[in-house]
Amino acid sequence: MNEVSPIATEREPVVHRTSERVDRTRDPLISVEGVWKIFGPHADRIIGTPAADLSRAELREQTGCITAVRDVSFQVWPGEVFVVMGLSGSGKSTLVRTLVRLIEPTAGTVEIAGRDVTAASAEELRTLRRGTVAMVFQHFGLLSHRRVIENVAFGLEVKGVPKQERTARAQQMVELVGLSGFENQYPDQLSGGMQQRVGLARAFALDPQVLLFDEPFSALDPLIRRDMQDEVIRLQAETGKTMVFITHDLSEALRLGDRIMMMRDGAVVQLGTPEELVGAPADDYVRNFVRDVPRSNVLTLRWIMRPAAADDDLTGPAVPVETIVRDAVPMVAATEQPLRAIADGKVVGLVDRVAVLHAFVPQEA
Repeated sequence: MNEVSPIATEREPVVHRTSERVDRTRDPLISVEGVWKIFGPHADRIIGTPAADLSRAELREQTGCITAVRDVSFQVWPGEVFVVMGLSGSGKSTLVRTLVRLIEPTAGTVEIAGRDVTAASAEELRTLRRGTVAMVFQHFGLLSHRRVIENVAFGLEVKGVPKQERTARAQQMVELVGLSGFENQYPDQLSGGMQQRVGLARAFALDPQVLLFDEPFSALDPLIRRDMQDEVIRLQAETGKTMVFITHDLSEALRLGDRIMMMRDGAVVQLGTPEELVGAPADDYVRNFVRDVPRSNVLTLRWIMRPAAADDDLTGPAVPVETIVRDAVPMVAATEQPLRAIADGKVVGLVDRVAVLHAFVPQEA
């Protein structure tokens, strides 16, 4: 694989952080354990043998098989936006399809809402895909001969929901995604961004517990793409839906993700919050990816604070430790005393001007 070329951002990334809406007191809504996907002859015989440890190129040369997903495990909690990120060929799209067995995993287990997906029957899979999980793809997949309202209601029609009920539900979703007034238009009368809103409305109409997004905005123009990211953030805040979002764009991952799982050659390189990836990259691959990200836009005071010393002035402003460094600049500039970083009502560290300035310096410097 070629060396990573960090993806330039047209605007400074805005981080959509983990908040109280992510409920980690309950069981994970999605639990993935040891998932493999190997394409090729006798793929199921490779796992557990020395061949499983070979690189993609070596495995292909020796067996004719290709490892698309390599021993991936993760969990997603209710209300979380979980981003899977990587370059083309990293295995991210294959992985998301194994979650609902659009692609059969070679090994491993997947549980969604307490149901063992890998052991599900064909009928159980249909029920899962029609109710528990909805997918939004890069290609909108709209029915060209049907109006917007009919496209939005299509999944409900497949489920056998009566026409009056599904039309009412579809109308609610049209309004939710901001397409009121376009109900009777056909897809070819809409812009790309509007068509993708129809796709979102169709997915939300099923009221799923989980939404899977497979690079849904990669074909859109940059400004429209940013608008659609804002739309996903808004919809998630309003509905509290659990989302798994696939992307190759670092800026998009930082804006949307509560946590980000970075993949390379089918394997997980690092899994953490946006600030963990930017503040403590696991290796040179991740470090190269995030090197152009303005650290002050992502890191919180937790990453730059220092312990209080006996002679420190503790009369400075109290600021939540989760405050982004960029947002703390005016407060640092307005006082001579260091800021007091607060967590659970207690001072956990101090932040002075030097620490803030360091956060603006590129990591390699």
